Amino acid sequence: MTTADELISLVRAYNPRSNEKLLREAFAFGEAMHEGQFRHSGEPYFTHPVAVAMILAEQQMDDATLATALLHDTIEDTKASYSEVAKRFGEEIAELVDGVTKLTNLQLTSTQSKQAENFRKLFMAMSRDLRVMLVKLSDRLHNMRTIKSMRVEKQAQKARETMEIYAPLAGRMGMQWMREELEDLAFRVLNPEARNSIMRRFISLQKESGDVIEKITSDMRIELEKAGIIAEVSGRAKRPYSIWRKMQEKDQGFSRLSDIYGFRIVTATEGDCYRVLGAVHQRWRAVPGRFKDYISQPKTNGYRSIHTTVSGRDGKRVEVQIRTREMHDVAETGVAAHWSYKNGERVENRFAVDPVRWIASLTERLDDEHDHDEFLEAVKLEMYQDQVFCFSPKGDVIKLPRGATPIDFAYAIHTRIGSACVGAKVDGIRVPLWTRLKNGQSVDIITAEGQTPQATWIDIVVTGRAKSAIRRSLREEDRERFIKLGAELARVAFENVGKKATQKALRTAAKALVLEDEDELLARLGSAELTAREVVRAIYPDLAEREGDEVDQSRAVIGLSPDQSFHRAPCCQPVPGERIVGITFRGQGVVVHAIDCQALAVYEAQPERWVDLHWQEGKHPATNTVTLEISISNDAGVLGRICTLIGEQSANISDLNFIDRKPDFYRLQIDVDLRDVEHLHRVMTALEAESNVASISRLRDPARAQTTPAKG
Repeated sequence: MTTADELISLVRAYNPRSNEKLLREAFAFGEAMHEGQFRHSGEPYFTHPVAVAMILAEQQMDDATLATALLHDTIEDTKASYSEVAKRFGEEIAELVDGVTKLTNLQLTSTQSKQAENFRKLFMAMSRDLRVMLVKLSDRLHNMRTIKSMRVEKQAQKARETMEIYAPLAGRMGMQWMREELEDLAFRVLNPEARNSIMRRFISLQKESGDVIEKITSDMRIELEKAGIIAEVSGRAKRPYSIWRKMQEKDQGFSRLSDIYGFRIVTATEGDCYRVLGAVHQRWRAVPGRFKDYISQPKTNGYRSIHTTVSGRDGKRVEVQIRTREMHDVAETGVAAHWSYKNGERVENRFAVDPVRWIASLTERLDDEHDHDEFLEAVKLEMYQDQVFCFSPKGDVIKLPRGATPIDFAYAIHTRIGSACVGAKVDGIRVPLWTRLKNGQSVDIITAEGQTPQATWIDIVVTGRAKSAIRRSLREEDRERFIKLGAELARVAFENVGKKATQKALRTAAKALVLEDEDELLARLGSAELTAREVVRAIYPDLAEREGDEVDQSRAVIGLSPDQSFHRAPCCQPVPGERIVGITFRGQGVVVHAIDCQALAVYEAQPERWVDLHWQEGKHPATNTVTLEISISNDAGVLGRICTLIGEQSANISDLNFIDRKPDFYRLQIDVDLRDVEHLHRVMTALEAESNVASISRLRDPARAQTTPAKG
């Protein structure tokens, strides 16, 4: 285990004025509190807090953060209390330790609503002091480095959480080195075969072409010497996960993949960066479309650098990053650069982002989200997506996530402009609103008085701000209609379990579902954002589960072996009472099709995958979803009567989607949860008899079929 002297020696190297007494006391207290505790590997537990402190010391963090690292598990895992830590080390360190403890207790990969709630808590902790998250990220990094001592299922859970949450967050904070290492450590757990395959290809490539990195680095140094530029040049192969992601995104094999090597040139001045760029482009051919200038357009986390890709030796593509020493320090440590020390003084790096401003920019649009799912969506969009920079007609720079559209651009300027958008010009040319914007384009939004957001925009936009504004506008526009429709759906759903949808019952359900009030619940129910079953289950979980439970859903199909699971094919959506057949998928169980499903033709040459099946006799629960396609007249109250008719047949609407809106008719798809084929016929007959229904059919779409062949 690293000793206190070794830790202090590392800290003194960058901060000679470090409070040695504080660090020694924190080391001794942490060691005493964790006495007798051991990690899964058998090592003394205190080796972990010390390793976390060393990771932070390598980032040249301040004394309070290092002391927090040494103490970060004391309040949670030992007899130490908040008051004792505060008394010994001060309120600042006690609050940091308490903040890390609270983050540790958040289960960020739990259910969707719980995850959203916990993300709120995570961002609240970050907003109070970003050092809490720096300690937590370092804690996760050391745990991932030593993950092999954990149980296999625990390894997988921690790796997924790291890949989905902590690695993107480290990247968003500008700590790219940590993001890459976290991703690669998680990749090693989640897909070891793929990682090993890439490593083997690397070894083979090195044998074939020798040390490419050393050769190209030497070439670059020679060119810079010719140009009279003093700079540091370094190169490395990209990490296995980074290569794997490129292979997946581009759908290419390793042999066809380019730019698997990256090179970094660190200069003395900003002017030298552009001189280096000229020298590199003069010597090697630049790859079109692979140039980004983050010096003139820095990222929100303070990152500045010039990126270019060139064809190097033997035509191999290599990525080159060019930056100054100050830019490099920020690129290496991100937001943490704000706390960096050199020679005992806090370094004033002019490129380091103020953490208070950074966290405000990340969360400024999130506080308006009262809906948990929308908050979670907005957080992930803010965290995970790379950016493009576009210009307004006045020359203002608008930062957007990759894949953003003119509608996103309009909402980024102002909600009012987004809502009134009717068209857009990109670089002076009129384009469709679904056009994906690119770096450097100029965007001019065309608005019209009286225009309101369209429902189809939800699937076009990518920013959380735009999605939230559109949903809010649509909800307000249709709110009264949805409330009436939701009330009817709730009435039928509650009557199905022998209860009444009273105002008090609905208010209780709204509270359980963390919604503002019963009107909000009914509006979401009417707009198909909630299902009637979810509302009933919120206050009568036993009744909701017990309804029609004569046949166990997990045993609804006969003919499977004990170890086989099944699910209904989305292409034909078979229901009990129909003749069925199963198609086996290795590792995915059996997919159940109706015997007349057109998608079965694909498997005619594979008889060994067919399984003869039939439905269990008895009453099945109304959980078999069937999609009905209906055309109805565009008259007041028609949709409500349709939903009432379905409810009167003891069927539940689980989703409703308008696919075509004309002045006289609406065409929509309704997902109805049914018991069996007889139940389906009753619902369709009742709807067909309605005078305002022009046509009704059961949707069967072969394009929805699962066609991935079984392996082996």
